[in-house]
Amino acid sequence: MKAGIAALACAALLGLAACQPQSPATQFLATDITDAGLGGDFTLVDHTGRSVTLADFRGKAVAMFFGYTHCPDVCPTTLSDFAEAMRQLGPDAARVQVIFVTVDPERDTPELLAQFVPAFDASFLGAHAGSGELARLAKSFRVVYQKTVEKGPNDYLIDHSAGTYVFDPRGRLRLLMPYGSSPTAIVQDLHTLLATPVPH
Repeated sequence: MKAGIAALACAALLGLAACQPQSPATQFLATDITDAGLGGDFTLVDHTGRSVTLADFRGKAVAMFFGYTHCPDVCPTTLSDFAEAMRQLGPDAARVQVIFVTVDPERDTPELLAQFVPAFDASFLGAHAGSGELARLAKSFRVVYQKTVEKGPNDYLIDHSAGTYVFDPRGRLRLLMPYGSSPTAIVQDLHTLLATPVPH
């Protein structure tokens, strides 16, 4: 998969987030974006056909990743890493919700999402949004995505931002985990987040 747009967007976002103050009492391996002014609530339809918002996951840490099922490398790697992290989390896994938001709604039908996403972990949710909501959501997270290597109407790749956004159990966006974060690093940050009071 080409890295162009995704790499540039990730670098810009990480640069922005690195400027944000971090509480000296709470140290994360991922980038703390608590005060970066990104994200917000969302309305998605999961692979079971249920409409979900951030409030539906109150009490859980929510890890949100933007990708697509035909992705040859970044998406399956990220989902695999989070699946292993869930295994390592033990009982705390029940307090984490992973959501895979497709940036390819043309091909990623609910049926395909239902086959692809839970294959990594049964608790994972695949989700889609209408084009307007997807564009709004991507803009609010500064996520970029663009078709590339188009060989035909249904044969193309998509360059996209590769970070995972993590909300704390009270629904506040706290972390940006870069692509390639190891399961051990993911577990460490999730344990820290689940045990850390939300700053006011």
